[in-house]
Amino acid sequence: MATNRSRRLRKKLCVDEFQELGFEVNLTYRDGLDAKAVDEFLEAFLNEAIEANGLGYIGGEDYGFVCLASRGSVNDEQRGQVEAWLNGRNELAEFNVSPLMDVWYPENEINAKA
Repeated sequence: MATNRSRRLRKKLCVDEFQELGFEVNLTYRDGLDAKAVDEFLEAFLNEAIEANGLGYIGGEDYGFVCLASRGSVNDEQRGQVEAWLNGRNELAEFNVSPLMDVWYPENEINAKA
């Protein structure tokens, strides 16, 4: 693909200075947790950790991707807030929050400007 792109095309493709960042979340629930408790946890997670921080979540009950609810990038502070919220929950046996990554092209490196 061409590397000399117009600003308009870079914005449309979400590359270079228009790169958007997000992160993955993997959740493992503790043994014996029933379906109702998982549903309640997910509702609290979406309301308190995701929507309260202006984020969006795409995924299911054990894996998902967190990105900004509007166009733009998640920052380290928002990622840390989600991680801290998860850390305080007793429904989880363990969880993993990935480093920030490119939302549209996960295989690409993160730009220093992003």
